[in-house]
Amino acid sequence: MTAPTPLIAGNWKMNGLASSLAEAKAVAAGLGGSGVRVAICPPSVLVHRMSEALAGSSVLVGGQDAHYDDHGAFTGDVSAQMLADAGAKLVILGHSERRDAYRESDELVAKKVLAALRQGLEPIVCVGETLTQRKAGQALEVVTGQVRGSLPAELKARPFAVAYEPVWAIGTGLTPTIPEIEEVHGAIRDTLKSLFGAAADSTPILYGGSVKPNNAAEILHAREVSGALVGGASLKAQDFLAIVHAA
Repeated sequence: MTAPTPLIAGNWKMNGLASSLAEAKAVAAGLGGSGVRVAICPPSVLVHRMSEALAGSSVLVGGQDAHYDDHGAFTGDVSAQMLADAGAKLVILGHSERRDAYRESDELVAKKVLAALRQGLEPIVCVGETLTQRKAGQALEVVTGQVRGSLPAELKARPFAVAYEPVWAIGTGLTPTIPEIEEVHGAIRDTLKSLFGAAADSTPILYGGSVKPNNAAEILHAREVSGALVGGASLKAQDFLAIVHAA
């Protein structure tokens, strides 16, 4: 069994300008020997500039979404091919904000994963339940269903990560209890093993949803938590580095 290498990924969402590249450079400068993989996923307009700014560093650059086709008449969309060409190494797919606001289904997310694989991008596939679903006792059913529906068989033996982001915890300051996180992460691990066998042992399962410097250590040392997908706290190098060093 190969333990996952921890991954701390920052999702800048619709934040950041050219001047924000200084924060990314500060992250690279402050890593030291952290022993974890670190990525920043800026808006698509910054991917190329950030990949150039971080050239030679260990910080990976990723996209926040990708279309399932390589090119075509899809005004406003960005393809995995474009992201790879701009220097991205990873891509976030199926984030709850896209599943909700853009009604993205598991089937669509799976098609996007295939597009990412075609371009050599490492997918970070997001799953998570709403507050209504959790209160109804459906969290495990919903999350494991999303894992099964969003991860195509082609992922076997390919590098990828799953990010558990309870929808009700994103940007709210709320977080599940450690036992709740461990329960869901354990269910995700079991589902990954049923899909991909022993190869799933090395797949990192990230936690996302109001991860901050003051709660990162407790979350990151929970059972089956092998990293974090960080939102607002990744916009400032000082906060993001505190989370990285807590791993």
